[in-house]
Amino acid sequence: MTSTPPPAVSVIMPVLNEERHLRNSVQHILGQEYAGDLEVVIALGPSSDDTDRIAAELTAEDPRVRTVPNPTGRTPAGLNAAIKASRHPVVVRVDGHGMLSPGYIATAVRLLEETGAANVGGIMHAEGENDWERAVACAMTSKIGVGNAAFHTGGTAGEAETVYLGVFRREVLEAQGGYNEEFIRAQDWELNFRIRQDGGLIWFSPELLVSYRPRPSVRALAKQYLHYGRWRHVVARYHAGSINPRYLAPPTALVAIAAGLVTGAVLTPWGFVVPAGYLAAITFGSLPAGKGTSAGVRVRIPVALATMHMSWGWGFLTSPRKLARRVRASSVARPAAADRHQM
Repeated sequence: MTSTPPPAVSVIMPVLNEERHLRNSVQHILGQEYAGDLEVVIALGPSSDDTDRIAAELTAEDPRVRTVPNPTGRTPAGLNAAIKASRHPVVVRVDGHGMLSPGYIATAVRLLEETGAANVGGIMHAEGENDWERAVACAMTSKIGVGNAAFHTGGTAGEAETVYLGVFRREVLEAQGGYNEEFIRAQDWELNFRIRQDGGLIWFSPELLVSYRPRPSVRALAKQYLHYGRWRHVVARYHAGSINPRYLAPPTALVAIAAGLVTGAVLTPWGFVVPAGYLAAITFGSLPAGKGTSAGVRVRIPVALATMHMSWGWGFLTSPRKLARRVRASSVARPAAADRHQM
């Protein structure tokens, strides 16, 4: 009696300026031990580095790899272009700076079958290549940095609001019309929210691990988290009832610190207790996060934490309402899920 072969898998990758990690990321995909057919579709944004050259080399070296254009460079547009160009019933999202752990695809396909989930995902395992990146990695995997999100900090397998990247059933993506291209950031959370609203199960499992390379500078990290906060507020405005109290912690902290500084400077030195308390909290809170790391990493963790918190909070507070209005306007033109043609 012959066993049924596993379903074929399409790996989709939106990339922009990924010369540092693209080759390694693709090698981690092609090196997966998976008995089914596999293809990799790279959506190329208008990079200003050697990403295009590296992608061309990868397509020449392995027929399973091909590219599609993504002229806007926007992540959701690249994802949709890659989905449309791909062929297989299971769709695995991977970023150009993500490294799949051994057995990732086989495990994800098994979990889709076992759980009946629409989308499964695991841990965003941040790993740095220098002291600053390692400090950011520590901050991103600590509860003081990102709260209790299982895909950052780990946890037991089970139903989740969202997961990192994701491994989808193609029919689910087609039913949803893919990613909403108006969401420059938070497109994963927004898509998973729609899937859950339609009764689909999002499943987290610590068995699935993707190594992630953090932003290489304070400025790049601040820009990343500014956009995270800005677009998370757009999601909250667009999908009523989707806000989680932990998303309000950074903007609340930012307002309290600003008020404390003004009060301390204008009215009474007691106002400085609030910002001083925050500095003490992230300093002492960074100690367990940096356990076992070098001194260079440990001294940078509070900087990474403050950058993440304050940037996310500022992005959330200053998120223009016009972004949500633009998303609503674009969604009016999107046909209902049941009437959408296949991508």
